Amino acid sequence: MSTSTLRPSTQLSFKHVGAATLGLLLIPFIAGLFTAEVNWSVSDFIVMGGLLYITGNALLVIFRYIKRPARFIAASLVLLMFFYSWVELAVGVLFNLGS
Repeated sequence: MSTSTLRPSTQLSFKHVGAATLGLLLIPFIAGLFTAEVNWSVSDFIVMGGLLYITGNALLVIFRYIKRPARFIAASLVLLMFFYSWVELAVGVLFNLGS
């Protein structure tokens, strides 16, 4: 089904990405309540929330406005940047930004 035939209420929007981001952030929050291994501070939640929200919105824009042949490459680059940022902030692979 083409996106032009879908009603606006059925299309993904920035608020859906925000809701998914909050849902994903609930996982480490709830885990932190039950175990000492998950020790996130408020800044950790803010940084990860920003990473998830920016990545989700970038993918949303890519899938809305980029045609099919370049869509895979653009989405792969966004996901690669997300995973590199996540790993760099977690353990500091190249620049020791993480712990």
